Amino acid sequence: MSLKEKVEKALEKIRPSLRADGGDVELVEVTEDGIVKVKLQGACRGCPMSQMTLKLGIERTLKKEIPEIKEVQSV
Repeated sequence: MSLKEKVEKALEKIRPSLRADGGDVELVEVTEDGIVKVKLQGACRGCPMSQMTLKLGIERTLKKEIPEIKEVQSV
């Protein structure tokens, strides 16, 4: 399974909680050096808590499940 496939699978576990608040996340890119680029969508896009969601929710979950991940960035 590729790194991108692993990230997509992990994001599927996060999506239900984002969707419950009217948002979602789209995987844009996974770089070779372990940087995941995502685009927050829906209610998450303009939410003042979006950086916290990105770092404490999405990034923490991805790093826990996929040790190769170094950082998650919003694009």
